[in-house]
Amino acid sequence: MKTFDDSQKSKKTVASMIENKKEDPAKKGAKKGGQKGTKEVTAEEVPAAKDSPPEREATTGPLDKDAIKQKVLAARKKKGDTSPSSSSQLQPSPKSPKSPSGGGTKKTKENRQWALGGKPQDAATLDMSKTAGMKNDDGTMLVTDEDRDMLGTMKGDLRAMDVESSSEEEDEDAEGVEDDGFQVVPHPTESPKKSRFGFLTSLRSLVGSRSLTQEDIDPIMEKMKDHLIAKNVASDIAVKVCESLAGKLEGKVLGTFQSVSATVKTAMQDSMVQILTPKRRVDILRDVMEAQKQKRPFVITFCGVNGVGKSTNLAKITFWLIENGFSVLVAACDTFRSGAVEQLRTHCRKLNALHPPEDHGGRPMVQLYEKGYGKDPAGIAMEAINHARDTHIDVVMVDTAGRMQDNEPLMRALTKLIAINQPDLVLFVGEALVGNEAVDQLVKFNRALADFSQMENPRLIDGILLTKFDTIDDKVGAAISMTYITGQPIVFVGTGQSYGDLKNLNAKAVVTALLK
Repeated sequence: MKTFDDSQKSKKTVASMIENKKEDPAKKGAKKGGQKGTKEVTAEEVPAAKDSPPEREATTGPLDKDAIKQKVLAARKKKGDTSPSSSSQLQPSPKSPKSPSGGGTKKTKENRQWALGGKPQDAATLDMSKTAGMKNDDGTMLVTDEDRDMLGTMKGDLRAMDVESSSEEEDEDAEGVEDDGFQVVPHPTESPKKSRFGFLTSLRSLVGSRSLTQEDIDPIMEKMKDHLIAKNVASDIAVKVCESLAGKLEGKVLGTFQSVSATVKTAMQDSMVQILTPKRRVDILRDVMEAQKQKRPFVITFCGVNGVGKSTNLAKITFWLIENGFSVLVAACDTFRSGAVEQLRTHCRKLNALHPPEDHGGRPMVQLYEKGYGKDPAGIAMEAINHARDTHIDVVMVDTAGRMQDNEPLMRALTKLIAINQPDLVLFVGEALVGNEAVDQLVKFNRALADFSQMENPRLIDGILLTKFDTIDDKVGAAISMTYITGQPIVFVGTGQSYGDLKNLNAKAVVTALLK
């Protein structure tokens, strides 16, 4: 075995391990060319070992850039890589002497020219609301087959929402109770049916001839409150509904479990239907005919927060009115949002394509009254109403800008528009997706219309248009919240994006989905 004394490391002297700053740079470069972390040892200090490898060729000094490039090119030629791109990148560039006069001109960067960059001359090409994209090659307006299928389907009153069919029986919760009072225990392998009213399972303990007390009802109402909140009913409204229902149930004398279940279900359904049933019926077709007899237009104003679908549902109602033979003037009073006027212009062109003037004695059934952006909305609405009266147009649809309920300047502008023009119907457009926000929006809209108006009897919201009802499945609590807080009816329900997706509210359908 080789000992330490026999190794080369033991032969090193202290002098060989001390760095000499005055050493020749050429020798220093030769040392750097060796392996990293090794010290060069002279032949005198370390005798050659028997099995030592042959010494590598030492470099004479550091290479410059041109030498490195030449070596790389030579290595690539040996490998067969003779591409001109690689060789041109590594060719040593000759140093050009600097001209004292600075005769070389420096090339400046040119600005990129974008096509349709938004210049004034591009406005005609970028305006898609006129004829671009809206006409066929023969000049007729572009209308799809789906749009043509809607013609004639919306005459008369709107259709109500469909009631969801249920295969469950009304007494499904009493399936374990026989008429003689004995309970039938199901077989362990049989899976019990799941009740639509899951929170009513706590009533299984309430059997026998007795009257319901507050202690019996409180746990049930707590579960019912959580169920309503899960269905998007505002929390404050859910508490009030449960308190009202508890008052109706307290003191009821009940016999078997079946009577308890039936009584609670009936009380719940009656309470919900009572909330959704309007105190007054809004019949727009009848009111429009009454206005015709008075030789004045029927005016509808749409208001609401941003992005709820006011302009889209305005177009749906316009299509419904045209289907019933009424002419419509759309007043573009949203002078704040960019593209609002163009959106209404596109709707008007498409509606006139569905009902061309040739089918109505040469008179266009829908017209757009607009004055551009940045104008006073109240003034535009007044001019539109006067124009409709002079030209014998039946209905004026006033589209307003979306605004948050806390924006005081915009709420003052809306109050001014309604106070000056006194529309026949003020519709609040709200989403069916919201929960507690629905209460906040309606309360503050009504409060602003009352506070900022200088009239003795200010105009408030007359009805509700509930949009995006097709996106919520069975979470229909916003309908309960909105009608409970205002006492006003839900006049329309938007169930899609096409003109035919407009229906009346069916209270039974909403209650069925709410208690599902």
